[in-house]
Amino acid sequence: MEEKLLKLTEKLLAYNQMCLKYYEEVRETKKEKDFYQVVKPFANEVKSLKDEWAEMAKEWMEKESPKHIHRKQIDIASEHMDRISIQAFFPGTSKAMFLNANRTIEYFLTELIKELRKKERDAN
Repeated sequence: MEEKLLKLTEKLLAYNQMCLKYYEEVRETKKEKDFYQVVKPFANEVKSLKDEWAEMAKEWMEKESPKHIHRKQIDIASEHMDRISIQAFFPGTSKAMFLNANRTIEYFLTELIKELRKKERDAN
Protein backbone atom coordinates (compact mmCIF):
# COMPACT_ATOMS: atom_id res chain seq x y z
CA MET A 1 0.00 0.00 0.00
CA GLU A 2 2.78 2.46 0.86
CA GLU A 3 4.43 2.00 -2.54
CA LYS A 4 1.16 2.69 -4.36
CA LEU A 5 0.46 5.70 -2.13
CA LEU A 6 3.95 7.02 -2.87
CA LYS A 7 3.34 6.71 -6.63
CA LEU A 8 -0.07 8.42 -6.38
CA THR A 9 1.42 11.21 -4.25
CA GLU A 10 4.22 11.76 -6.78
CA LYS A 11 1.65 11.86 -9.62
CA LEU A 12 -0.48 14.34 -7.70
CA LEU A 13 2.60 16.49 -7.12
CA ALA A 14 3.26 16.41 -10.89
CA TYR A 15 -0.35 17.51 -11.53
CA ASN A 16 0.14 20.35 -9.05
CA GLN A 17 3.23 21.46 -10.97
CA MET A 18 1.28 21.21 -14.25
CA CYS A 19 -1.43 23.42 -12.77
CA LEU A 20 1.19 26.06 -11.99
CA LYS A 21 2.61 25.82 -15.52
CA TYR A 22 -0.85 26.16 -17.09
CA TYR A 23 -1.69 29.05 -14.78
CA GLU A 24 1.47 30.95 -15.71
CA GLU A 25 0.83 30.33 -19.42
CA VAL A 26 -2.78 31.53 -19.20
CA ARG A 27 -1.79 34.64 -17.19
CA GLU A 28 0.84 35.47 -19.80
CA THR A 29 -1.43 35.01 -22.86
CA LYS A 30 -4.55 36.31 -21.06
CA LYS A 31 -6.56 33.66 -22.92
CA GLU A 32 -8.60 31.11 -21.02
CA LYS A 33 -8.69 27.55 -22.29
CA ASP A 34 -11.78 25.91 -23.73
CA PHE A 35 -13.80 24.47 -20.85
CA TYR A 36 -15.02 21.27 -22.56
CA GLN A 37 -11.90 20.56 -24.60
CA VAL A 38 -9.20 21.29 -22.01
CA VAL A 39 -10.40 22.26 -18.53
CA LYS A 40 -13.03 19.60 -17.83
CA PRO A 41 -10.97 16.59 -19.06
CA PHE A 42 -7.93 17.76 -17.08
CA ALA A 43 -9.94 18.49 -13.92
CA ASN A 44 -11.69 15.10 -14.16
CA GLU A 45 -8.36 13.31 -14.56
CA VAL A 46 -6.93 15.12 -11.53
CA LYS A 47 -10.08 14.49 -9.47
CA SER A 48 -10.06 10.78 -10.22
CA LEU A 49 -6.44 10.39 -9.10
CA LYS A 50 -6.92 12.76 -6.16
CA ASP A 51 -9.95 10.84 -4.86
CA GLU A 52 -8.04 7.55 -4.94
CA TRP A 53 -5.04 9.23 -3.30
CA ALA A 54 -7.09 10.85 -0.51
CA GLU A 55 -8.80 7.60 0.41
CA MET A 56 -5.52 5.69 0.45
CA ALA A 57 -3.70 8.47 2.35
CA LYS A 58 -6.36 8.46 5.07
CA GLU A 59 -6.19 4.65 5.39
CA TRP A 60 -2.40 4.82 5.62
CA MET A 61 -2.57 7.63 8.15
CA GLU A 62 -4.98 5.66 10.37
CA LYS A 63 -2.71 2.62 10.22
CA GLU A 64 0.66 4.36 10.65
CA SER A 65 -0.26 7.39 12.81
CA PRO A 66 2.54 9.61 11.46
CA LYS A 67 3.52 12.36 13.87
CA HIS A 68 3.39 15.32 11.45
CA ILE A 69 0.62 14.34 9.04
CA HIS A 70 -3.03 14.87 9.88
CA ARG A 71 -6.34 14.02 8.27
CA LYS A 72 -7.24 17.72 7.94
CA GLN A 73 -4.12 18.30 5.81
CA ILE A 74 -5.25 15.56 3.42
CA ASP A 75 -8.69 17.19 3.18
CA ILE A 76 -7.22 20.63 2.57
CA ALA A 77 -4.78 19.41 -0.10
CA SER A 78 -7.64 17.53 -1.73
CA GLU A 79 -9.92 20.60 -1.80
CA HIS A 80 -7.12 22.79 -3.13
CA MET A 81 -6.36 20.30 -5.93
CA ASP A 82 -10.01 20.29 -6.99
CA ARG A 83 -10.01 24.07 -7.11
CA ILE A 84 -6.69 24.82 -8.80
CA SER A 85 -7.11 22.09 -11.43
CA ILE A 86 -9.90 24.30 -12.80
CA GLN A 87 -8.68 27.78 -11.83
CA ALA A 88 -5.33 27.21 -13.57
CA PHE A 89 -7.00 27.78 -16.93
CA PHE A 90 -8.56 31.18 -16.23
CA PRO A 91 -6.50 34.37 -16.31
CA GLY A 92 -8.85 36.13 -13.89
CA THR A 93 -7.97 33.74 -11.07
CA SER A 94 -6.50 35.52 -8.06
CA LYS A 95 -2.74 35.13 -8.22
CA ALA A 96 -2.26 35.16 -4.44
CA MET A 97 -4.99 32.60 -3.78
CA PHE A 98 -3.82 30.32 -6.58
CA LEU A 99 -0.16 30.44 -5.53
CA ASN A 100 -1.00 29.92 -1.85
CA ALA A 101 -3.08 26.84 -2.67
CA ASN A 102 -0.39 25.55 -5.03
CA ARG A 103 2.36 25.99 -2.42
CA THR A 104 0.24 24.40 0.31
CA ILE A 105 -0.30 21.33 -1.86
CA GLU A 106 3.35 21.16 -2.84
CA TYR A 107 4.55 21.43 0.75
CA PHE A 108 2.14 18.81 2.07
CA LEU A 109 2.74 16.31 -0.74
CA THR A 110 6.51 16.73 -0.42
CA GLU A 111 6.29 16.10 3.33
CA LEU A 112 4.12 13.03 2.73
CA ILE A 113 6.63 11.69 0.19
CA LYS A 114 9.46 12.19 2.72
CA GLU A 115 7.47 10.33 5.37
CA LEU A 116 6.64 7.46 3.01
CA ARG A 117 10.25 7.14 1.89
CA LYS A 118 11.43 7.23 5.50
CA LYS A 119 9.03 4.40 6.40
CA GLU A 120 10.25 2.51 3.32
CA ARG A 121 13.91 2.91 4.41
CA ASP A 122 13.10 1.93 7.99
CA ALA A 123 11.38 -1.23 6.76
CA ASN A 124 14.45 -2.33 4.78
